[in-house]
Amino acid sequence: MKRTIWLAGALALSAVAAELPVRQVVLYKHGVGYFERAGQLAAGESVRLDFKASDMDDVLKSLTIEEKGGKISGLRYDSSEPLAHKLADFPFQLGAAQPLSAVLDQLKGAGIELKFANETVTGAIVAARLVAADEKHPEREQITLLMDGGDLRNFDLGAASGVRLVDPRLQAQFKDYLAALTDARSKEKRSVYIDSTGGKAREIAASYMIPTPVWKSSYRLILGDAGEPTLEGWAIVDNTTGEDWNNVDLSLVSGRPVSFISRLYEPRYVTRPTAELPEDRASAPVVYEGTVETEADTITAPAPPPAPAQAPPPAAKAMVSSAGANLRSIEQFARLRKAPAVSTITAPAAAGELGELFEYRISTPVTIRRNESAMLPFLQQKVDARKLLIYSDQSSTHPMNAAEIANSTGKTLDGGPITVYDAGAYAGEALMETVKTGDKRLISYAVDLGTRITTLFDTKAEVIREIHARQGILTTRSASVEIKTYTIRNVDQKPKTLIIEHPARPEYTLLDRKPLEKTANAYRFEVKLAPGATEKFPVTEERVYDNSFAITDLTPDVLFTYVRNKNLSDAARKQLEQIANQKQQIAAAAREIERIDRQINDVVRDQERLRQNIMSLNQVSGQQQQVQTYAKQLAGQETQLATLRDRRAELDTKRATLESAVSGAIENMTF
Repeated sequence: MKRTIWLAGALALSAVAAELPVRQVVLYKHGVGYFERAGQLAAGESVRLDFKASDMDDVLKSLTIEEKGGKISGLRYDSSEPLAHKLADFPFQLGAAQPLSAVLDQLKGAGIELKFANETVTGAIVAARLVAADEKHPEREQITLLMDGGDLRNFDLGAASGVRLVDPRLQAQFKDYLAALTDARSKEKRSVYIDSTGGKAREIAASYMIPTPVWKSSYRLILGDAGEPTLEGWAIVDNTTGEDWNNVDLSLVSGRPVSFISRLYEPRYVTRPTAELPEDRASAPVVYEGTVETEADTITAPAPPPAPAQAPPPAAKAMVSSAGANLRSIEQFARLRKAPAVSTITAPAAAGELGELFEYRISTPVTIRRNESAMLPFLQQKVDARKLLIYSDQSSTHPMNAAEIANSTGKTLDGGPITVYDAGAYAGEALMETVKTGDKRLISYAVDLGTRITTLFDTKAEVIREIHARQGILTTRSASVEIKTYTIRNVDQKPKTLIIEHPARPEYTLLDRKPLEKTANAYRFEVKLAPGATEKFPVTEERVYDNSFAITDLTPDVLFTYVRNKNLSDAARKQLEQIANQKQQIAAAAREIERIDRQINDVVRDQERLRQNIMSLNQVSGQQQQVQTYAKQLAGQETQLATLRDRRAELDTKRATLESAVSGAIENMTF
């Protein structure tokens, strides 16, 4: 009988375990993959899809169900409540490395049974604690119990051979607590169930996005003296989904669409505000102040109590949509699934635009076992490529062997490493970024020891090209010319083509040469090298910049240098020359004033000396003649001082007049 029941249960389980194998896989460059499963669903059957717990957010965001001949009645999945929220409902908490006494102390009042060697005791927990070590005893755990007879007794937990909670409900809570911790650490898969109704079978398809390893591309560039160069592309695909991909339609998409993770799998809780009705609040007493004045019109009524806060509106109920009503977030998925298989002989993979992305569809079904990887060819075409040299590292004396690849394949070339073969032999390796059709790239794969390059840097004198004046400010526009000469020696006895990448510096402009092309940071010049020849290739650049000066701060000599500039107009030259002459006169007047001040100081010092001599001689008899001589000298010096001071006053007036004229001329100067 039991065996019959077991067989019936097994048959029932098999009835709901419908298979929905993987039919199509689309791998992207941003860490996700699109998977489509399809199969037949019998009447009353359910389909179970297993996913990693970490993938459930992406599954719930992208899962789409399509069916024919019936309806999907619902979609269920294993829920995952946050661990902290689960554990918050328990009357105890188990911390890391927490001793038993700390756990039992949280259960005060609970019944407990302790088994010792000679007895078994039962009581209610009063307290449990960790007793520190002393001279006679090591550290130990103790528990205090209220015995059935009313006694309080202490017991050593370390001496107990068994500890059991008497209350079965508390035991069950401990088991549930530990089970929650186990589930939180579990890395097992989560299941999604698709239920159906109806009395007949139907075809069903489920598609979703989950994190996957990024597919990688690598290339082989085959060069030779004869024939067109060939470019081979290989895709490296990793199957880490935990199940086999058997005869799936595989597509590889180049590009990086926006993708992110939304926390949809873990239940989300919102803290709600607490609301109360005004009538539920108790009335608070009002304390009135004593009166100060007795006039009725001056008595101020007490302020009413503050109005109670209004209760917020109830939260709106969240609307949950059926999984069967989901729409695809990426319209191309439908086209991918409905597209017929592409069969080709010359190309291992069909390619085409997918919106702003680019898709490689492997022409034949692909089988990749779980936890295995595969290399799949997606490109083998002739390309436009030429061998050359490129010099971009200014610290090196040798250029690099390189190739210029023009993407004439009609497909986007996904970025990746390139192994170069030249004349049937390994030549080196390069790295190429993604190249759209019609675009081209330079790749370098080896150092060319047969070519040497040195550089010489030179500058020319700065030339002032323009001079302007406005509101007392003189602005000059100057040009600085720099020349960098590349000396190139071709040691080999064969012609070569060299591409020089010259840094493009802000504020510098090329002179005399036009580059072959320009990148964001460099100019590219093409130089033809004859066998065994030396070539000099100068690159001239010019930097134009402005300098501004206050005209009042410029000396006459500086102004005359601008006056002699041939780029200055006659009217501007006349204005500057006038100001320069006036500044010269001001400077001459200042020098003359300085000279007169020195003379005045000398005379004053000499007069002081004469007065001291006269005072000394007046006290000596027979020195009257000498005193009169000194007095005459003092009188003559007074006349000289008067003349010098008059001259200085004239010069002060002249300098002030010139300075005023210069200030007015500077203020009105415009050219």
